[in-house]
Amino acid sequence: MENTETAADGAASEGAAGPDRCGVPRRRTAVGWAGLVVLAVGVLLLGVFVTLVGPLFAIACDSCPDGVRGPQRFGDALIAITRYAVPLATLGTIMGMFHPRGGARVAGLGLGALVVLLILMVALGQSTV
Repeated sequence: MENTETAADGAASEGAAGPDRCGVPRRRTAVGWAGLVVLAVGVLLLGVFVTLVGPLFAIACDSCPDGVRGPQRFGDALIAITRYAVPLATLGTIMGMFHPRGGARVAGLGLGALVVLLILMVALGQSTV
């Protein structure tokens, strides 16, 4: 029996999945790896920035005599976010980026999560007793 279907018929018979959507991720090139490394360094730097400078932004006060806002209502939450949530978000993002299905999408989500944690820290630091 001879093959009489054309290339267009063969592509249509594969269905919606197509050759690139078969469940096996494509291998990354050297440029792809370099891009992931640059994104990972960016995530790491933002994580360090949020960890070190975020609490200072949260308790800073221009009109206070010593420059630090009074007793904090959510001081324990600030410490917990700084000590646990930010490093876990940073580490989880970097690990997810190098997963075969991860990449720039995971980096974007992780960067967004770090920015949300920074905003949460500043909001919690604004409220005093």
